Amino acid sequence: MDTAISRLFDLTGRTAVVTGAGGLLGRQHCRVLAGAGASVAVCDIDAAAADDVAAELGRSSVGLYLDVRRRESVLTVRKAVMEAYGGVDVLVNNAAMDDKFESPAVASELSRFEEYPLEMWEAMFGVNVTGVFLCCQAFGPAMVRAGRGSIINIASTYGLVAPDQSLYRADDGHQAFFKSAAYPATKGAVLSLTRFLASYWGRTGVRVNALSPGGVENGQDAEFRRRYARRTPLGRMAAADDYRGALLFLAGDASAYMTGANLVVDGGWTIW
Repeated sequence: MDTAISRLFDLTGRTAVVTGAGGLLGRQHCRVLAGAGASVAVCDIDAAAADDVAAELGRSSVGLYLDVRRRESVLTVRKAVMEAYGGVDVLVNNAAMDDKFESPAVASELSRFEEYPLEMWEAMFGVNVTGVFLCCQAFGPAMVRAGRGSIINIASTYGLVAPDQSLYRADDGHQAFFKSAAYPATKGAVLSLTRFLASYWGRTGVRVNALSPGGVENGQDAEFRRRYARRTPLGRMAAADDYRGALLFLAGDASAYMTGANLVVDGGWTIW
C-alpha cells in the first residue's frame, strides 16, 4: 500500500478512550484502534472486563472502571488518562444500555409503550445520553487545547427510523416483546448532540461524528435472525467485527474533512 494512503489510517502515537469497552462492539473498537497503533484506555463499568480487554491489547493499553452516568467517575478516568498518556486524540462514546426484562412474561406487558416504566426510561437516558454528554464535556476541552481530536458517538439505525415491531412478533402473531420508545429516543438525542458539538467545536480542529450500526448477531434465536435478514438488503445481521473499518475511518486522518456526520453501516436496513 502507498505509504501516504496508509498514514491516513495510522494512529501511532495517539491515545484513544473507549467507553463500554468490555461489551460486544466495544472490544472490537478497542482492537481496531490498538491495531492501528493507538494506546487505548479501555473503560467499562465492569472493571474485570476492562482489564481483560486491556491485557489482550498489550502494555500500551490500560483498563479503567467507568460509570458514564457519574461525573466524578468520568473525571477520575480523565485524570488517569491524562497522567498516563498526556492527552487524548480519540474518544469513542460506545457505552449504552438497552431494554432488559426479568422474564418473557414481564417483557410482553412492560415493553408496551402504555406500560413502559419511567425508571427504565430515565435509566436509559442516563447512560445513552447523559453519559455521552459527560464524556464529551470531560475530554473535549483537552482536544480543543491540542487543536485536534476525533469524537465518535455510537448511535443506531433506530435513531433514524422507527423500530420495526414485526421483528419481535412470532409467526403465529404473538407479540412477545415491543422495542421500546426509550432506545430510539436516546439514539436520536445522540445524533442531535453530535451535530451540536460538531458546530460548537468545529473551528478548534475537533471533529465530532456519529456511527450508526445496524443489528449485530449475538445469540438471538433463529427466527429473529431470519426475520432481520429478510428485512435487510444484504440478507444478514452484522457480525461484531463489521464496524471496524468505519470506526477506524472516523478515528483517523482519512476523515479529516468530516464532522457533524452520521456514518450509517447497517447492511442497507434504512434504505427501505
